This record gives sequence, structure tokens and C-alpha cells, in this order.
Amino acid sequence: MLTQLLVRLFVKQPEKTDNPAVRERYGELAGTVGIVCNVGLFAAKLTVGLISGSIAIMADAVNNLSDAGSSIVALLGFKLAAKPADDEHPFGHGRLEYVAGLVVAVIIIAVGLNFLKGSAERIFHPVDTEVSFWGMVTIALAVPVKFWMFLFNRALGRKINSTVLQATAFDSLSDILTTSVVLIAVFLDSITSFPSDGIAGVIVALLIIVGGIKVVRDTINPLLGECPDRELVEELERKMLENPDICGVHDLIMHNYGPGRYFATAHAEVNSDCDPVQIHDSLENTERQVAMALPVRLTLHCDPFDRDDPEFKAWRLAATRAAEAIDAGFRIYDFRMFRTQKYLRLKFNLLVPRSCPLSHHELQERLLKTLRQRDPNVLIAVVIENSFV
Repeated sequence: MLTQLLVRLFVKQPEKTDNPAVRERYGELAGTVGIVCNVGLFAAKLTVGLISGSIAIMADAVNNLSDAGSSIVALLGFKLAAKPADDEHPFGHGRLEYVAGLVVAVIIIAVGLNFLKGSAERIFHPVDTEVSFWGMVTIALAVPVKFWMFLFNRALGRKINSTVLQATAFDSLSDILTTSVVLIAVFLDSITSFPSDGIAGVIVALLIIVGGIKVVRDTINPLLGECPDRELVEELERKMLENPDICGVHDLIMHNYGPGRYFATAHAEVNSDCDPVQIHDSLENTERQVAMALPVRLTLHCDPFDRDDPEFKAWRLAATRAAEAIDAGFRIYDFRMFRTQKYLRLKFNLLVPRSCPLSHHELQERLLKTLRQRDPNVLIAVVIENSFV
């Protein structure tokens, strides 16, 4: 309820999440809320920690301060990512959002390592701590605040498909566990001489480090170049095949330049008898339709073949069935047929998943064996490639 109210108040046209300006406003809202909430929690916990002398509480407080710093970095990341393309960055600045997420992760891990060291020392050299009732209440109030922040950032992260906000949501959830551990440690410290404060500090530090490592993984993968979302790929293929002039597509390659910013190229199979100008206009129309329906800038390459020749169709179908008999995920493309007075020659490419356990030699042998059952004298050349997606 509160999340929806804040979105309505501070984000204009909130439904247009593919618009960089709208994404920037979502990021500004999330960053501002994160700064305000985390600075407030830091001040409250630090006060209690300094009065009581509890390193676990102070670690939890500084964890909130690092969260505030992370919100500042994320806020700057959204603003920089919204910058339009320029001569030096023709694909825009969208990946800066991932860089911001990586900086957030480094901050989280650095804070965790620092408190891991201090908390380990506290185990071997315990210090008496005393937390008042109101101090306990102050720490406990952080739990509902962080839970709302988790829901808030998760909702906004899903809305705009933001890795940074999803990571921030996870961090808020881990903060709830962190604060709960601190509360348990403070209670045990008041009734026993066991160094629960130092142990709690170690647990808090480890949770912080684990959270930071997760954020590193989630932000560095798109920077390195991960496979695009399978649903997006399938939707893009369906959109291309809606064009009656396109008989098939292959060699689809997608690059991510920030959330909701994909650039793709693909080969579109068309009838070789079609007028080239008409086919050019038809493919460009598909590129425009894809751009309006999906967050993808598509460029199509024309790949002609003779789809009306009965013999050609029969051999292409035979090759497709032979490939799919090995694995349903195999794809045949760039199929060519050449006939002379003495022999028939087939040439085609086979696209296989990277996870395929068979070697290229084994695949070729199985395909040749199957196809030569139709004609023992046929000459076959197969180029095997691994899929990008």
C-alpha cells in the first residue's frame, strides 16, 4: 500500500518501465527511501551500541550505514545509466547500473571483513556490555522497517527488472536475520558470561560477506555477457516468425547493454525467388514491430533458400528429422543442395546446445549414417556450431 502510494507520488507514468527516464525516477525513489531509512537505523543503533559497548550492535549499525552508502551509489548508477548514447558510448550507459551494483557489493564485503576481524577479537577478549530495555526496543524496531524495505525494493526491482534493486531487497532481508541474531546475543549476554556478543558479531559479519558475494555474482554476470532470458528469446523468435516471408530464423545473437536494453542480430530464412526489395522492406517492418513490442533493437540478415523445390524440401526435412532424432534441441540451418549428373551434394549447418555430450565427429557420423539410408551416394558436408543461447 505504502509502496504504491510512493510510486504514484514520485514516479510519472510508472507503467512505462522501458523508458530510461521512468527507470531513473524509480531508481531515485528507491535510493532516497534507502538513504533515509538506513541513516535513521544507523543513528539509532550506533547510539545504543556506543552506550552499551556491544560490538554486535555497532556492526549492525555500520551495516545499515553501508546500506545507506549503497543506496547513494545505486542512485548515482541509475542517473548515469539514464544518460543517452553519445559518440564514445553508442549503445548508451545502461551497464553503469551493473557497475553500481558491483560497487555496492564491494562496500558490503569490505564492511563484513572489517567486523569479522573485530568480532573475532571480541570472542577472545570479551567486554562487558549492558543494553537497556529501551535499547532492545530500538534494535527490535529495525526488523519491521527492514521487512518493509525488502518488500519495497523487491516490488520496484521486479517492476523495472533491476539487478541493483533486487540485490538491495536481498540485503534488506539478510539485515532482518542479522538484527535478530544481535537481539538474541544481547539477551544471552545479559544472563551468561558466554562471549555471545563477539560470536554474534562474527555471524553478522559472515552474513554480510555472503550477501556481498551474492550481489557480486548477480551483477558481474551481465557485465561478462550472460545468456539472455529464455522467455525473451522465445518471444523474439515468435515475433520474427509472424512475418509470412520468414520461413525460419537462426544465428540469433543478443547483447545486453543494461536492463531492458538488448541489441540482437539474426539470420532470417526467405524464399530465394522473392523480390529482394520487397524482402528488404518486409524484414525492416519486422525489425520495427519487434522494437515496439520488446526491449530489443533487432537487425535481420536475409538468408535465401529455394523452399518450393520438392526434392529440396524432402532432403531438408530428412536432415531436420535426423538431427532432432539425436536431440530435440538441435537446429538445421543454411541448408544447400547441389545436383550434378553424377551425384547429389548437401551442405548445412547444425546448431547444438553447449551441453551436448557428443563430440562433433560423433554427431557427423550419426547424421551421415541416417541420411545415407535415403541415398548411399549422397555427399554431405556438415558444419557444427554451439548455440549462444
